[in-house]
Amino acid sequence: MDESPFTDQELLSYLDESLSIALMSQIEDALRHSNALRVRLASLSRQRNEGVHSVGEIWRRNRLSCPSRSQLGGYLLETLSPDYLSYVEFHLHQTGCRYCAANLEDLKAGLSKASNETERRRQKYFQSSAGYLSAKEED
Repeated sequence: MDESPFTDQELLSYLDESLSIALMSQIEDALRHSNALRVRLASLSRQRNEGVHSVGEIWRRNRLSCPSRSQLGGYLLETLSPDYLSYVEFHLHQTGCRYCAANLEDLKAGLSKASNETERRRQKYFQSSAGYLSAKEED
């Protein structure tokens, strides 16, 4: 009996580089020390390349449970329903989806940049109209 703590799905996700960084590191370390695990991983890779796919693998590969980019934006703005908000939190923090985490970081960076540009635009508008407003008050 194989004593590997990793499931076939985790090993296939390792090949796709879609696991959390911590789990990827654990598998890499185990692969360095276990010839049986390397053989098992090679066998799983061969099966997948031969066209043996499970529904779960198709689901994960196509990221069917991942929220869309607009839904992640709604998560940032807290405009999602409470149930969906908790699902997105679960997806990001419990499953550790690296694709969604990267998307979320990109959205945060864009939101921060947009916020800075808005503040700069507001400041320029205020500076350009300050002279006009003080001239009107003197009349």
